[in-house]
Amino acid sequence: MADRAASAYRDPRVAAGIVALTAISLLIGGAFAGLIVEGARDLSGAIAAFDPYLFRVARFTLWQALLSTLLSVVPALFVARALVRHPDFPGRGLILQLFAVPLALPALVAALGVLALYGRAGYFADFLSMLGGETWPGIYGLSGILVAHVFFNLPLATRLFVEALQTVPADQWRLASQLGMGARAGFRLIEWPVLRQALPGVAGLVFMLCVTSFTIVLTLGGGPRATTLEVAIYQALRFDFDPARAVALTALQIVLTLAIVFVLSRFGAGTVAEASLSVAPRRFVSVSGGETALNGALIVLALLFVAGPMAATVAAGLQAELGRLVMEAAVQRAALTSLVLALLSALLAAALSMALVMARQALALRRAGARRPLLEYLTDTGAGFVLVVPPIVVGAGWFILLRHVADVFAFAPVLVVTVNAVMAMPFALRALRPAYDAASARHERLCAQLGIGGWTRFRLIDWPSLRRPLATAAAFAMALSLGDLGVIALFGSDAVQTLPYLLLARMGSYRTADAAGLALLLGLACLALMFLSARLARETKP
Repeated sequence: MADRAASAYRDPRVAAGIVALTAISLLIGGAFAGLIVEGARDLSGAIAAFDPYLFRVARFTLWQALLSTLLSVVPALFVARALVRHPDFPGRGLILQLFAVPLALPALVAALGVLALYGRAGYFADFLSMLGGETWPGIYGLSGILVAHVFFNLPLATRLFVEALQTVPADQWRLASQLGMGARAGFRLIEWPVLRQALPGVAGLVFMLCVTSFTIVLTLGGGPRATTLEVAIYQALRFDFDPARAVALTALQIVLTLAIVFVLSRFGAGTVAEASLSVAPRRFVSVSGGETALNGALIVLALLFVAGPMAATVAAGLQAELGRLVMEAAVQRAALTSLVLALLSALLAAALSMALVMARQALALRRAGARRPLLEYLTDTGAGFVLVVPPIVVGAGWFILLRHVADVFAFAPVLVVTVNAVMAMPFALRALRPAYDAASARHERLCAQLGIGGWTRFRLIDWPSLRRPLATAAAFAMALSLGDLGVIALFGSDAVQTLPYLLLARMGSYRTADAAGLALLLGLACLALMFLSARLARETKP
């Protein structure tokens, strides 16, 4: 057994996996080291930071997440049921594809869409002023945060519930139709048991996304009364420069996130959503005219709510001087910086994910017993742990650590690339692991017999099977990095600006037309990358 373990560690794939795990550990561990060192240097200041303001921010973080979850998940139950009970609804497939678009949109672009629709000068401002009898004050604060979160999470929850309902065997629907089962009985006996099983996981996922929301709250929060822990960390470092308060806020954010992840794991909830949907089989259900009208109205209302900010983003962006923006030197520099950093993040995410996938498979093939050793377990689940630590927390830790060494803003490119790459790894692994496992099942024994390994094996044997999955993972990671604001919000400066950072700066200087144009360009670029990723993923499947 010892010889078998030693041979596994000599496998280049296992060595690559150890390097990847070391890189992830250094990134997360360095952030924690910065927080611990700063806390030890100013322990009294960190303890004093646990004041009523901090706990008020924590309460608001949980409160807005709870409200966002309820407003997203409860309507999604009925919208998903309506879509499943009407497989022939006009444009049903297009609606489900449209519901995938918010997953690809950068949060900053979506926030601008919400403002363009419901803001003080938005398209609905006059109508809302007429309803209220006074000038519409806008949507900043809790209301804006809730609308934006529901825009993102209602489509996600709907797709996940649709996916759950599609697992109901067709025989049950056929029997219900033969028995003349009505809508209420069908929901109670067939649909609700499936939805109830999926509900904790979906609600937990949405709650986690809202607790760790940064860009939405930063853009739409509207002041100290509507601030979450992550935004307070950013403000403590960039505006107040109060490291002690930042350490206290970060510690509370980490404890809160760990507690939420623990509760989610108890309910069997995941933290990464599956974005694909299979084609719905035919349902043998009879639907009354009244239920058909009600379900149709639900689908149309959900469609209008999701499509509204998208349409507003496009309309506002087209009104900007796009030609002037494209030719502007600052925009060109920001675009080039964004593309370079996003490409480097994508390549790093794909390389680290590939290393973990290969190492896990190599260790599993050489495992002597049924129990997995620690290294195999870490290569299998290690990347998922990064989702417990939000990017702003990692950035805050390194910001505090690096300020004792040199100019923190000089490290912006390195931090943006590494943090975004590691945060994209759980999604990249979903694209790479099935393809590599299938390729390994076909070629592993033959490679062992011929003595093919290392770079030769990857180039001749693995690469032909992994080109498309690697491209899928890289495109997805590049889209996530291109629209991210978390780390660059801390480390960005006049010398290093990405498109999201420049967009936020134009919003802050009230150049709303420029911000709308940049949002349109950024949104189109991210959507193109996401659709490329989805297309490559479909072509990869057998």
